Amino acid sequence: MRNVTFRQLRTVGAVCRLGKINLAADALGLTGPALTLQIQQLERDAGVPLFDRTRSGMVPTAYGLAFLEAARAVEDSLTALEDSISAIKGLRTGRLRLGVVSTGKYFAPQLIAAFRQQMSGIEVNLFIGNRAEIIAKLRDHEIDMALMGRPPRDFEVRAQVFGDHPLVFIAPAGHPLASVLEISRERIAQEQFLVREKGSGTRISLEIFLSDTPHKLEEVGTEIASNETIKQAVIAGLGIAFISAHTIEQEVKLGRLVVLDVVDTPIRRQWFSVSRSDRATTPAMQAFERFLLASGARYLPVVSKPYPANAFG
Repeated sequence: MRNVTFRQLRTVGAVCRLGKINLAADALGLTGPALTLQIQQLERDAGVPLFDRTRSGMVPTAYGLAFLEAARAVEDSLTALEDSISAIKGLRTGRLRLGVVSTGKYFAPQLIAAFRQQMSGIEVNLFIGNRAEIIAKLRDHEIDMALMGRPPRDFEVRAQVFGDHPLVFIAPAGHPLASVLEISRERIAQEQFLVREKGSGTRISLEIFLSDTPHKLEEVGTEIASNETIKQAVIAGLGIAFISAHTIEQEVKLGRLVVLDVVDTPIRRQWFSVSRSDRATTPAMQAFERFLLASGARYLPVVSKPYPANAFG
């Protein structure tokens, strides 16, 4: 394997990505036969098949996927090397591919703008998606860092807290519970919920909160895929929701939504910056991590309802 070239790894990556020899050859500026010879030579050298040849195209084997992972790791290392050379030269330049879970889109633009004011030479490419999408991009080396509420557990990551992430119950302003104090879990569980998809951070936190409430978890509520749609549905009177307090700042100020006074809420969660532990940390990543530690929390929306005492236990 010491004789494998980066050109060969790029070839494997292109075939994995595009699935067909002719498409991969076009993308790399090669002829089909030349690319086929590269793959065949690599398979001979490795002694294993990298692809299954099927009618629908080239499907990577487990060996091919291992080569793909190596190709992505090399790409990351070369990017880190380029940024490090710029840093040694005294150039404050680089690129950061940042993934943010959808709940974070309410503060991420302000966060990035403040960072760019300090480090104008660093280009930030922003990707917004749900938790599963952002984790997949991080796993596949498509982003350098992610901002999310809970770090993934199925691969090794570096995770750093940069601020609190409160979760609250919301209702339309005229809801019967809007003026009630210390609403019990049993009472709130009687309401019709509008909830995020399974696997989302807020959905998991809600299920934990209601875990001792008989039968509620059998049918938590109506599933809705975005925070924006949930907010509009709550305003329309279709139910109440358990949601990140960072998504509702404007609606609360305008009097369209209220935060309900449910016992033991807000639920205190935290925002993390997350990166793969097996990849080199570029100067751009280091600069962004330092910025988050020093200033990240100040760009998170302010929540009026205080945490319960047990949130700090």
